[in-house]
Amino acid sequence: MFDILITNLVSSLFGKFASAQFPSPVQEVINTAYVKIMGLDMSEFEPPENYKSLNALFTRSLKKRREFPKDNESVISPCDSFITDMGEAKEERVYQIKNFPYKISQVLTEHISDDSKKRVYGGEYINFYLSPKDYHRYHAPMNMKVLRAVHVPGALYPVNFTYLNRIVDLFVKNERVVLECEDDNGRRFFMIFVGALNVGKMIFHFDDRIATNENAKEIKVYDYEKPVSLEKGEEIGYFMMGSTIVMFFEKGMIEFKVEKNTHVKFGDVIGVLR
Repeated sequence: MFDILITNLVSSLFGKFASAQFPSPVQEVINTAYVKIMGLDMSEFEPPENYKSLNALFTRSLKKRREFPKDNESVISPCDSFITDMGEAKEERVYQIKNFPYKISQVLTEHISDDSKKRVYGGEYINFYLSPKDYHRYHAPMNMKVLRAVHVPGALYPVNFTYLNRIVDLFVKNERVVLECEDDNGRRFFMIFVGALNVGKMIFHFDDRIATNENAKEIKVYDYEKPVSLEKGEEIGYFMMGSTIVMFFEKGMIEFKVEKNTHVKFGDVIGVLR
């Protein structure tokens, strides 16, 4: 519990600093230093001095829309990231990283029905790690519908390799938002957005009631009587700092076209629907 309080406090304080708008000369120094220290590639974005806060730089949008295949079969990466693990679930067991398994049921929680959870047992999974230098917005990997969102309060441990190799059940312990989704053929998949140290907020454009890192104590469930329809490539929201997205698919739903320990960018094809 003490660790949870510390990580959440640090994230909250950092969030306040990152949201502050300093005088232009000071903000320019902060932004330029961050770009250089973290090694940001700003070729697709506005110059660092154009952002009025560090958060504005973190959550920068693309200057020009990226191109990606518009067909109904290909699945694109929802973000710019590094694939830390992927593969086939062993019943309900998946991995945050090699030798560190956890259970799908635990990360999805009891607020997802047993029937829905069982549909992804034995299916495919993939973990996307967004580092502090990455583009922080996330997008729909295919034409999809969101049936339910579950906000789970928790710790805000870092999700980099050091902590993936140290903390058991890291994705289960950290604050997260679970989206229960389906494709055009009614097949179930999940997108889990995992909070991390210094991730002050996770924003979801389709529902501004989802409020993260606000010292919430109870799980909140948002059911959509009319499912939220998102088109492939449509922006879902953004992290305010680096974090992780985990995806679970129904068994046999996807054939991956990428490999573990590789970088992908939003719009890259990661798989094909079967």
